[in-house]
Amino acid sequence: MATSKQTYKVCFCFRRKFKLIVAETPIEIKTLFETYSENGFMNVDHLHRFLIEYQNEDKATKEDAQAIIDTFKHLNIFQRKGLHLDAFFRYLFGDINPPLSSTLGVHQDMTAPLSHYFIYTGHNSYLTGNQLSSDCSDVPIIKALQRGVRVIELDMWPNSAKDDIDILHGRTLTTPVTLIKCLRSIKEYAFTASPYPVVITLEDHLTPDLQAKVAEMVTETFGDMLFTPGPECLKEFPSPDSLQKRVLISTKPPKEYLESKSIKEKGSVSQKGNDPAEEEAWGKEVPDPKLKIEADDKTDPNVEEDSEDEEDQDDGDRKQTTEPKYKSLIAIHAGKPKGGLEEALKVDPNKVRRLSLSEPALEKAAITHGTDIVRYLLNKSAGSCSGDLSFTFSVGFLTLLTKSNC
Repeated sequence: MATSKQTYKVCFCFRRKFKLIVAETPIEIKTLFETYSENGFMNVDHLHRFLIEYQNEDKATKEDAQAIIDTFKHLNIFQRKGLHLDAFFRYLFGDINPPLSSTLGVHQDMTAPLSHYFIYTGHNSYLTGNQLSSDCSDVPIIKALQRGVRVIELDMWPNSAKDDIDILHGRTLTTPVTLIKCLRSIKEYAFTASPYPVVITLEDHLTPDLQAKVAEMVTETFGDMLFTPGPECLKEFPSPDSLQKRVLISTKPPKEYLESKSIKEKGSVSQKGNDPAEEEAWGKEVPDPKLKIEADDKTDPNVEEDSEDEEDQDDGDRKQTTEPKYKSLIAIHAGKPKGGLEEALKVDPNKVRRLSLSEPALEKAAITHGTDIVRYLLNKSAGSCSGDLSFTFSVGFLTLLTKSNC
Protein backbone atom coordinates (compact mmCIF):
# COMPACT_ATOMS: atom_id res chain seq x y z
CA MET A 1 0.00 0.00 0.00
CA ALA A 2 1.27 3.48 -0.81
CA THR A 3 0.47 6.65 1.14
CA SER A 4 0.03 10.32 0.24
CA LYS A 5 -0.70 13.38 2.34
CA GLN A 6 -3.72 15.70 2.03
CA THR A 7 -4.30 18.90 4.02
CA TYR A 8 -7.77 19.87 5.27
CA LYS A 9 -9.13 22.77 7.30
CA VAL A 10 -10.54 21.63 10.63
CA CYS A 11 -13.14 23.82 12.40
CA PHE A 12 -11.96 26.81 10.30
CA CYS A 13 -9.17 27.54 12.74
CA PHE A 14 -6.28 25.20 11.99
CA ARG A 15 -5.06 22.78 9.39
CA ARG A 16 -4.31 19.10 9.74
CA LYS A 17 -2.59 16.67 7.45
CA PHE A 18 -4.09 13.24 6.90
CA LYS A 19 -2.35 10.29 5.33
CA LEU A 20 -4.37 8.64 2.57
CA ILE A 21 -3.80 5.00 1.81
CA VAL A 22 -3.65 4.37 -1.93
CA ALA A 23 -3.99 0.86 -3.29
CA GLU A 24 -0.81 -0.32 -4.97
CA THR A 25 -1.21 -1.99 -8.33
CA PRO A 26 -1.08 -5.79 -7.87
CA ILE A 27 1.85 -7.61 -9.44
CA GLU A 28 -0.52 -9.54 -11.75
CA ILE A 29 -1.78 -6.27 -13.23
CA LYS A 30 1.76 -4.96 -13.65
CA THR A 31 2.75 -8.12 -15.52
CA LEU A 32 -0.33 -7.88 -17.73
CA PHE A 33 0.37 -4.23 -18.48
CA GLU A 34 3.98 -4.97 -19.43
CA THR A 35 2.76 -7.65 -21.84
CA TYR A 36 0.50 -5.23 -23.72
CA SER A 37 2.49 -1.97 -23.50
CA GLU A 38 5.73 -0.42 -24.66
CA ASN A 39 7.95 2.09 -22.90
CA GLY A 40 5.46 2.43 -20.07
CA PHE A 41 2.43 3.24 -22.23
CA MET A 42 -0.42 1.28 -23.77
CA ASN A 43 -1.42 3.04 -26.99
CA VAL A 44 -4.51 2.43 -29.11
CA ASP A 45 -2.99 -0.55 -30.93
CA HIS A 46 -1.81 -2.13 -27.70
CA LEU A 47 -5.17 -1.67 -26.01
CA HIS A 48 -7.01 -2.99 -29.06
CA ARG A 49 -4.86 -6.14 -28.98
CA PHE A 50 -5.52 -6.49 -25.24
CA LEU A 51 -9.28 -6.27 -25.76
CA ILE A 52 -9.26 -8.98 -28.41
CA GLU A 53 -6.64 -11.38 -27.03
CA TYR A 54 -7.16 -11.07 -23.29
CA GLN A 55 -10.71 -9.78 -22.86
CA ASN A 56 -12.03 -11.98 -25.69
CA GLU A 57 -13.93 -9.04 -27.15
CA ASP A 58 -13.66 -10.24 -30.73
CA LYS A 59 -15.76 -7.40 -32.09
CA ALA A 60 -13.74 -4.63 -30.42
CA THR A 61 -12.39 -1.99 -32.80
CA LYS A 62 -9.58 0.55 -32.57
CA GLU A 63 -12.29 3.17 -32.18
CA ASP A 64 -13.44 1.33 -29.03
CA ALA A 65 -9.88 1.38 -27.71
CA GLN A 66 -9.55 5.09 -28.45
CA ALA A 67 -12.86 5.76 -26.67
CA ILE A 68 -11.50 4.06 -23.56
CA ILE A 69 -8.38 6.21 -23.61
CA ASP A 70 -10.47 9.34 -24.15
CA THR A 71 -12.45 8.69 -20.98
CA PHE A 72 -9.35 9.76 -19.02
CA LYS A 73 -9.10 13.16 -20.73
CA HIS A 74 -10.73 14.98 -17.83
CA LEU A 75 -8.34 13.41 -15.31
CA ASN A 76 -4.86 14.61 -14.45
CA ILE A 77 -3.52 11.14 -15.26
CA PHE A 78 -4.37 11.52 -18.98
CA GLN A 79 -1.49 11.07 -21.42
CA ARG A 80 -1.73 11.52 -25.17
CA LYS A 81 0.62 8.58 -25.67
CA GLY A 82 -1.98 6.24 -24.16
CA LEU A 83 -2.64 4.57 -20.84
CA HIS A 84 0.12 4.33 -18.26
CA LEU A 85 -0.03 1.74 -15.49
CA ASP A 86 -2.22 3.76 -13.12
CA ALA A 87 -4.75 4.60 -15.83
CA PHE A 88 -4.83 0.98 -17.01
CA PHE A 89 -5.45 -0.17 -13.44
CA ARG A 90 -8.33 2.31 -13.10
CA TYR A 91 -9.78 1.18 -16.40
CA LEU A 92 -9.79 -2.49 -15.38
CA PHE A 93 -11.75 -1.82 -12.20
CA GLY A 94 -13.90 1.02 -13.50
CA ASP A 95 -17.45 1.17 -14.80
CA ILE A 96 -16.28 1.20 -18.42
CA ASN A 97 -14.99 -2.36 -18.01
CA PRO A 98 -18.02 -4.36 -16.78
CA PRO A 99 -17.60 -8.05 -15.87
CA LEU A 100 -19.51 -9.06 -19.00
CA SER A 101 -19.21 -7.04 -22.16
CA SER A 102 -22.50 -5.75 -23.52
CA THR A 103 -21.32 -6.77 -26.98
CA LEU A 104 -21.21 -10.44 -26.01
CA GLY A 105 -24.96 -10.77 -25.70
CA VAL A 106 -26.30 -14.09 -24.41
CA HIS A 107 -23.42 -16.55 -24.75
CA GLN A 108 -24.20 -19.13 -22.06
CA ASP A 109 -26.06 -22.40 -22.48
CA MET A 110 -29.69 -21.47 -21.79
CA THR A 111 -31.12 -24.96 -22.22
CA ALA A 112 -30.55 -26.20 -18.64
CA PRO A 113 -33.38 -26.14 -16.04
CA LEU A 114 -34.30 -22.70 -14.75
CA SER A 115 -32.86 -23.53 -11.32
CA HIS A 116 -29.33 -23.60 -12.76
CA TYR A 117 -29.18 -19.83 -13.24
CA PHE A 118 -28.73 -16.61 -11.30
CA ILE A 119 -31.92 -14.57 -11.70
CA TYR A 120 -32.18 -10.78 -11.47
CA THR A 121 -34.94 -10.27 -8.90
CA GLY A 122 -37.03 -7.42 -7.52
CA HIS A 123 -38.50 -7.18 -4.02
CA ASN A 124 -41.57 -5.02 -3.31
CA SER A 125 -41.29 -4.08 -6.97
CA TYR A 126 -44.22 -1.65 -6.83
CA LEU A 127 -42.84 0.81 -4.24
CA THR A 128 -41.74 4.26 -5.38
CA GLY A 129 -39.87 4.95 -2.13
CA ASN A 130 -39.68 3.71 1.45
CA GLN A 131 -41.67 0.71 2.68
CA LEU A 132 -43.79 2.64 5.19
CA SER A 133 -45.29 5.69 3.52
CA SER A 134 -44.40 5.88 -0.18
CA ASP A 135 -46.78 5.54 -3.11
CA CYS A 136 -47.32 2.23 -4.85
CA SER A 137 -47.22 2.40 -8.62
CA ASP A 138 -46.60 0.43 -11.78
CA VAL A 139 -43.78 2.86 -12.71
CA PRO A 140 -41.07 1.11 -10.63
CA ILE A 141 -42.19 -2.19 -12.15
CA ILE A 142 -41.80 -0.79 -15.66
CA LYS A 143 -38.34 0.61 -14.88
CA ALA A 144 -37.27 -2.69 -13.33
CA LEU A 145 -38.33 -4.65 -16.43
CA GLN A 146 -36.55 -2.16 -18.66
CA ARG A 147 -33.37 -2.82 -16.64
CA GLY A 148 -33.75 -6.54 -17.23
CA VAL A 149 -35.25 -7.63 -13.89
CA ARG A 150 -36.85 -11.05 -14.36
CA VAL A 151 -38.77 -11.48 -11.09
CA ILE A 152 -41.46 -9.01 -10.01
CA GLU A 153 -43.07 -9.20 -6.56
CA LEU A 154 -46.64 -8.06 -5.94
CA ASP A 155 -48.24 -7.95 -2.48
CA MET A 156 -51.98 -8.56 -2.95
CA TRP A 157 -54.55 -7.22 -0.49
CA PRO A 158 -58.34 -6.70 -0.69
CA ASN A 159 -59.31 -3.11 -1.43
CA SER A 160 -61.38 -1.12 1.05
CA ALA A 161 -64.64 -2.40 -0.45
CA LYS A 162 -63.39 -6.01 -0.39
CA ASP A 163 -64.41 -6.44 -4.03
CA ASP A 164 -61.10 -5.90 -5.84
CA ILE A 165 -57.36 -6.37 -5.37
CA ASP A 166 -54.88 -3.68 -4.40
CA ILE A 167 -51.11 -3.90 -4.49
CA LEU A 168 -49.46 -2.32 -1.45
CA HIS A 169 -47.12 -2.99 1.45
CA GLY A 170 -49.65 -4.29 3.95
CA ARG A 171 -50.46 -2.53 7.23
CA THR A 172 -48.41 0.53 6.37
CA LEU A 173 -49.27 3.99 5.05
CA THR A 174 -48.33 3.13 1.48
CA THR A 175 -50.97 4.17 -1.05
CA PRO A 176 -52.20 1.29 -3.26
CA VAL A 177 -52.15 0.65 -6.97
CA THR A 178 -54.58 -1.79 -8.56
CA LEU A 179 -53.46 -5.29 -9.48
CA ILE A 180 -54.85 -5.05 -13.00
CA LYS A 181 -52.75 -1.96 -13.73
CA CYS A 182 -49.60 -3.76 -12.60
CA LEU A 183 -50.41 -6.85 -14.65
CA ARG A 184 -51.03 -4.81 -17.81
CA SER A 185 -47.73 -2.96 -17.37
CA ILE A 186 -45.88 -6.23 -16.85
CA LYS A 187 -47.38 -7.60 -20.06
CA GLU A 188 -46.36 -4.51 -22.03
CA TYR A 189 -42.79 -4.24 -20.77
CA ALA A 190 -41.90 -7.81 -19.73
CA PHE A 191 -39.67 -8.55 -22.69
CA THR A 192 -38.33 -5.14 -23.70
CA ALA A 193 -34.88 -5.90 -22.23
CA SER A 194 -34.79 -9.69 -22.48
CA PRO A 195 -36.81 -12.47 -24.10
CA TYR A 196 -36.29 -14.77 -21.13
CA PRO A 197 -39.16 -15.59 -18.76
CA VAL A 198 -40.62 -13.22 -16.20
CA VAL A 199 -41.70 -14.67 -12.86
CA ILE A 200 -44.41 -12.87 -10.89
CA THR A 201 -44.22 -13.72 -7.20
CA LEU A 202 -47.52 -13.09 -5.46
CA GLU A 203 -47.67 -12.38 -1.75
CA ASP A 204 -51.24 -13.48 -1.19
CA HIS A 205 -53.49 -11.98 1.51
CA LEU A 206 -56.77 -12.65 -0.27
CA THR A 207 -59.99 -14.52 0.36
CA PRO A 208 -60.93 -17.35 -2.03
CA ASP A 209 -63.40 -15.20 -3.98
CA LEU A 210 -60.69 -12.64 -4.65
CA GLN A 211 -58.26 -15.42 -5.54
CA ALA A 212 -60.75 -16.41 -8.21
CA LYS A 213 -60.73 -12.82 -9.46
CA VAL A 214 -56.93 -12.87 -9.60
CA ALA A 215 -57.05 -16.05 -11.67
CA GLU A 216 -59.43 -14.36 -14.10
CA MET A 217 -57.29 -11.21 -14.34
CA VAL A 218 -54.05 -13.11 -14.86
CA THR A 219 -55.54 -15.43 -17.46
CA GLU A 220 -57.21 -12.66 -19.46
CA THR A 221 -54.20 -10.33 -19.27
CA PHE A 222 -51.46 -12.74 -20.32
CA GLY A 223 -53.35 -15.29 -22.40
CA ASP A 224 -50.91 -17.55 -24.27
CA MET A 225 -47.95 -15.81 -22.62
CA LEU A 226 -48.84 -17.50 -19.33
CA PHE A 227 -47.02 -20.74 -18.53
CA THR A 228 -49.18 -23.02 -16.40
CA PRO A 229 -48.31 -26.55 -15.33
CA GLY A 230 -51.97 -27.51 -14.91
CA PRO A 231 -53.33 -29.30 -11.84
CA GLU A 232 -50.07 -31.14 -11.17
CA CYS A 233 -46.94 -29.58 -9.69
CA LEU A 234 -43.93 -29.32 -11.99
CA LYS A 235 -41.51 -32.21 -11.63
CA GLU A 236 -38.65 -30.40 -13.38
CA PHE A 237 -37.96 -26.76 -14.17
CA PRO A 238 -38.15 -25.95 -17.87
CA SER A 239 -35.19 -24.13 -19.41
CA PRO A 240 -34.99 -20.36 -20.00
CA ASP A 241 -34.84 -21.08 -23.72
CA SER A 242 -38.08 -23.04 -23.69
CA LEU A 243 -39.74 -20.32 -21.59
CA GLN A 244 -38.87 -17.36 -23.79
CA LYS A 245 -41.63 -14.73 -23.85
CA ARG A 246 -43.52 -16.61 -21.12
CA VAL A 247 -44.80 -15.42 -17.73
CA LEU A 248 -44.77 -17.69 -14.68
CA ILE A 249 -46.69 -17.29 -11.42
CA SER A 250 -45.02 -18.19 -8.14
CA THR A 251 -46.77 -18.21 -4.77
CA LYS A 252 -47.72 -20.51 -1.94
CA PRO A 253 -50.61 -22.88 -2.72
CA PRO A 254 -53.60 -21.97 -0.52
CA LYS A 255 -53.63 -25.30 1.37
CA GLU A 256 -49.94 -24.95 2.33
CA TYR A 257 -50.62 -21.38 3.38
CA LEU A 258 -53.16 -22.52 5.95
CA GLU A 259 -50.91 -25.25 7.33
CA SER A 260 -47.89 -22.98 7.75
CA LYS A 261 -50.03 -20.24 9.26
CA SER A 262 -51.38 -22.68 11.85
CA ILE A 263 -47.89 -23.90 12.73
CA LYS A 264 -46.58 -20.37 13.06
CA GLU A 265 -49.40 -19.25 15.32
CA LYS A 266 -48.84 -22.20 17.69
CA GLY A 267 -45.14 -21.44 17.82
CA SER A 268 -45.67 -17.73 18.47
CA VAL A 269 -47.59 -18.35 21.71
CA SER A 270 -44.36 -18.84 23.64
CA GLN A 271 -42.71 -15.77 22.10
CA LYS A 272 -44.62 -12.92 23.75
CA GLY A 273 -43.22 -9.48 23.21
CA ASN A 274 -41.73 -10.29 19.80
CA ASP A 275 -43.08 -9.01 16.51
CA PRO A 276 -43.73 -12.17 14.47
CA ALA A 277 -44.04 -10.21 11.25
CA GLU A 278 -40.62 -8.67 11.64
CA GLU A 279 -39.07 -11.96 12.71
CA GLU A 280 -40.59 -13.74 9.75
CA ALA A 281 -39.27 -11.16 7.32
CA TRP A 282 -35.79 -10.59 8.68
CA GLY A 283 -34.96 -13.57 10.91
CA LYS A 284 -34.30 -13.62 14.64
CA GLU A 285 -31.17 -12.47 16.36
CA VAL A 286 -29.76 -15.41 18.25
CA PRO A 287 -26.62 -14.88 20.38
CA ASP A 288 -25.40 -18.45 19.96
CA PRO A 289 -27.15 -20.23 17.06
CA LYS A 290 -25.49 -23.55 17.89
CA LEU A 291 -27.44 -23.70 21.13
CA LYS A 292 -30.73 -23.06 19.35
CA ILE A 293 -30.71 -25.68 16.60
CA GLU A 294 -33.12 -28.13 18.15
CA ALA A 295 -35.60 -25.53 19.38
CA ASP A 296 -35.57 -23.49 16.19
CA ASP A 297 -36.12 -26.44 13.90
CA LYS A 298 -39.55 -27.10 15.40
CA THR A 299 -40.99 -23.84 14.09
CA ASP A 300 -38.10 -22.53 12.05
CA PRO A 301 -38.41 -18.84 11.04
CA ASN A 302 -35.31 -19.17 8.87
CA VAL A 303 -37.35 -20.75 6.13
CA GLU A 304 -39.89 -18.32 4.86
CA GLU A 305 -42.05 -17.31 1.98
CA ASP A 306 -41.02 -13.69 1.51
CA SER A 307 -43.06 -12.86 4.64
CA GLU A 308 -46.27 -14.08 3.01
CA ASP A 309 -47.27 -15.74 6.29
CA GLU A 310 -47.07 -12.61 8.36
CA GLU A 311 -50.03 -10.46 7.41
CA ASP A 312 -53.28 -11.96 6.26
CA GLN A 313 -56.99 -12.32 6.65
CA ASP A 314 -59.00 -14.04 9.38
CA ASP A 315 -58.90 -17.81 9.48
CA GLY A 316 -62.61 -17.85 8.73
CA ASP A 317 -61.93 -16.46 5.29
CA ARG A 318 -59.14 -18.94 4.63
CA LYS A 319 -61.22 -21.98 5.57
CA GLN A 320 -63.51 -21.51 2.62
CA THR A 321 -62.99 -23.74 -0.41
CA THR A 322 -59.94 -22.52 -2.31
CA GLU A 323 -60.33 -21.52 -5.91
CA PRO A 324 -58.97 -24.35 -8.13
CA LYS A 325 -58.31 -22.05 -11.10
CA TYR A 326 -56.10 -19.87 -8.92
CA LYS A 327 -54.07 -22.84 -7.71
CA SER A 328 -53.67 -24.19 -11.24
CA LEU A 329 -51.91 -20.96 -12.28
CA ILE A 330 -49.01 -21.53 -9.89
CA ALA A 331 -46.01 -22.71 -11.89
CA ILE A 332 -43.47 -22.43 -9.06
CA HIS A 333 -44.80 -23.49 -5.69
CA ALA A 334 -43.42 -21.71 -2.65
CA GLY A 335 -43.64 -22.52 0.99
CA LYS A 336 -42.14 -23.85 4.18
CA PRO A 337 -42.24 -27.64 4.56
CA LYS A 338 -42.92 -29.17 7.94
CA GLY A 339 -39.82 -29.95 9.95
CA GLY A 340 -37.96 -26.65 9.77
CA LEU A 341 -34.81 -25.75 7.89
CA GLU A 342 -33.26 -29.20 7.96
CA GLU A 343 -36.31 -30.63 6.22
CA ALA A 344 -36.45 -27.68 3.82
CA LEU A 345 -32.93 -28.41 2.63
CA LYS A 346 -34.02 -31.87 1.59
CA VAL A 347 -35.39 -31.93 -1.93
CA ASP A 348 -38.48 -33.72 -3.15
CA PRO A 349 -37.43 -35.41 -6.41
CA ASN A 350 -41.02 -35.34 -7.63
CA LYS A 351 -41.65 -31.61 -7.61
CA VAL A 352 -40.00 -28.21 -7.79
CA ARG A 353 -40.53 -25.36 -5.36
CA ARG A 354 -39.24 -22.02 -4.17
CA LEU A 355 -37.71 -21.42 -0.75
CA SER A 356 -36.87 -17.97 0.64
CA LEU A 357 -34.32 -17.02 3.25
CA SER A 358 -33.67 -13.57 4.67
CA GLU A 359 -30.02 -12.58 4.75
CA PRO A 360 -29.67 -12.84 8.56
CA ALA A 361 -31.45 -16.18 8.39
CA LEU A 362 -28.98 -17.42 5.80
CA GLU A 363 -26.08 -16.39 8.03
CA LYS A 364 -27.65 -18.28 10.92
CA ALA A 365 -28.39 -21.28 8.72
CA ALA A 366 -24.75 -21.40 7.62
CA ILE A 367 -23.85 -22.07 11.27
CA THR A 368 -26.66 -24.39 12.23
CA HIS A 369 -26.96 -26.34 8.96
CA GLY A 370 -23.67 -25.66 7.21
CA THR A 371 -23.20 -29.24 6.04
CA ASP A 372 -26.70 -29.42 4.59
CA ILE A 373 -26.24 -26.15 2.71
CA VAL A 374 -22.87 -27.16 1.27
CA ARG A 375 -24.30 -30.51 0.21
CA TYR A 376 -27.22 -28.74 -1.37
CA LEU A 377 -24.96 -26.38 -3.30
CA LEU A 378 -22.91 -29.17 -4.81
CA ASN A 379 -23.42 -29.95 -8.45
CA LYS A 380 -23.49 -33.50 -9.79
CA SER A 381 -20.79 -35.65 -8.27
CA ALA A 382 -20.11 -39.34 -8.32
CA GLY A 383 -22.12 -41.36 -5.86
CA SER A 384 -24.13 -38.44 -4.54
CA CYS A 385 -27.29 -36.47 -5.10
CA SER A 386 -27.32 -33.86 -7.85
CA GLY A 387 -28.72 -30.60 -6.58
CA ASP A 388 -29.76 -27.62 -8.67
CA LEU A 389 -29.94 -24.26 -6.96
CA SER A 390 -30.85 -20.88 -8.38
CA PHE A 391 -30.07 -17.71 -6.47
CA THR A 392 -32.42 -14.81 -7.06
CA PHE A 393 -31.15 -11.66 -5.42
CA SER A 394 -33.36 -8.89 -4.09
CA VAL A 395 -33.45 -6.41 -1.24
CA GLY A 396 -33.35 -8.42 1.96
CA PHE A 397 -34.12 -11.87 0.61
CA LEU A 398 -32.26 -14.72 -1.00
CA THR A 399 -34.65 -16.97 -2.88
CA LEU A 400 -33.75 -20.51 -3.90
CA LEU A 401 -35.41 -22.48 -6.66
CA THR A 402 -34.78 -26.09 -5.76
CA LYS A 403 -34.81 -29.37 -7.62
CA SER A 404 -32.72 -32.47 -7.11
CA ASN A 405 -32.67 -35.98 -8.49
CA CYS A 406 -31.14 -38.77 -6.42
